[in-house]
Amino acid sequence: MKRRFVHLAVLAALTVGVMSGCQKTTAGQSGSTTAAGGSGSGTTVNGKKLKIGVSVPAADHGWTAGVIYWAKEAMAMHPDVEWVFSPAQTPAKQISDIETMMVKKVDALVVLATESAPLTPTAEDAASRGIFLVNVDRGFLKPVANLFIEGDNVAFGRKSAEFMVQKLGGKGKIVVLEGIPSTVNTDRVKAADAVFKANPGIEVLASQSGMWNRQKAMEVMQTLLLKHPEIDAVWASDDDMALGAEKAIREANRQDKIWMLGGAGMKDVIKKVMDGDKMYPADVTYPPSMIATGIHMAVSALRDGQLDKVKQFLPKHMKIDVELVTPENAKDHYFPNSVY
Repeated sequence: MKRRFVHLAVLAALTVGVMSGCQKTTAGQSGSTTAAGGSGSGTTVNGKKLKIGVSVPAADHGWTAGVIYWAKEAMAMHPDVEWVFSPAQTPAKQISDIETMMVKKVDALVVLATESAPLTPTAEDAASRGIFLVNVDRGFLKPVANLFIEGDNVAFGRKSAEFMVQKLGGKGKIVVLEGIPSTVNTDRVKAADAVFKANPGIEVLASQSGMWNRQKAMEVMQTLLLKHPEIDAVWASDDDMALGAEKAIREANRQDKIWMLGGAGMKDVIKKVMDGDKMYPADVTYPPSMIATGIHMAVSALRDGQLDKVKQFLPKHMKIDVELVTPENAKDHYFPNSVY
């Protein structure tokens, strides 16, 4: 994950110039404003210190914990920016947080939505006020953001499903664990479902939401195991859900009959793939460090009040490729010191 974070950060830097600031700051996790020290040189809008709001989901599972970690790392690289940082557990809390940020007259918003649909009207409101808007990962339902950064979720779903079909030899009974309602989940599940439907030997017994949560996925899997005495594999759209499903499978003593494929590149799962764990033959990458790219891009685009010029070459959409991780290449994706 660290290597990919560096590549993306460099891309952001090269888009509009060298980043400023090197003083370390700390961003709180409770919706407080963090005003960092520094000269303020080069990071102003209309002669005033740049103020940016960053709104992300709370760390309710491993990937979002990684998002918060990388957001803090990126904000600390810009001590001459005034940051307003607020993780939120629910869409309602996130909407309230963003409304507060707008009252505080932020110049830009970097938003990773808790859910796509309920956040879209708020994003429209921000855009109508002229706030520079960067949308990361879970897309709004309307193209209101100045920049949308996402992983290739269609490729995520397709590559993982193709691997599952191949390993099953084109025939088998599977269950699908979906995530939180969002563009991310929709793209992954639709792409995977298209692959499964193209292979009539694959029977999808059930498709239910585990909400990208380990405990919820375990509970869903417990019910599916009781309902379906024969399951060959589990397609989970997130590594946390895969681990939750694994616990349910082991408690039912069916670990020798069922394997699974998750995604997002959690270090614990990558280690299982690397070690040849039969329950985890592969994984798919999806770096939480993309939030850092969004933060760097927001600072770069707004620095020195040159947004009108920057918009001439600023991309509207950045898509990050995903990779299939197998025992052969897992060592290249394993970072034991990473938060995720």
